[in-house]
Amino acid sequence: MQQMLRITKGQLDGNSVTLLRADHTNSHLNSILILQERCTDRSGAMVVYAPVDFPAMQLVIGGGDSTNVALLQSGFVILPDGSSSSAGGVGHKTCGSLLTVAFQILVNSQPTAKLTVESVDTAYNLISCTIEKIRAALHCDV
Repeated sequence: MQQMLRITKGQLDGNSVTLLRADHTNSHLNSILILQERCTDRSGAMVVYAPVDFPAMQLVIGGGDSTNVALLQSGFVILPDGSSSSAGGVGHKTCGSLLTVAFQILVNSQPTAKLTVESVDTAYNLISCTIEKIRAALHCDV
């Protein structure tokens, strides 16, 4: 991913809105961008992202109307679970986290279309893979 634009929000490092582009050496991927917002504070962390058409984003960046830009946002939130224990040993407090993952996926643009087994499998694999990557990034054992 290549960062094309980043707008910092607030005082905390990392809170930002970013426009990303997939590998620019691969020409068929140049038309899709990812609009991402990251926010972290004492209450938790959130990442929300959505694929955006390159021509639509050019229009918005140029001052055009953004109401016609379709966004199917996805993302995740990590919050403390509110518990603490001394299971980590004397003087060590541990607490858990709650992970909420949400996806909006356009499976079929026809309003009367039926959900297929392949669509369900694709969604399941996407969710499972995303959760595993988040767990690996946070070094979660459970």
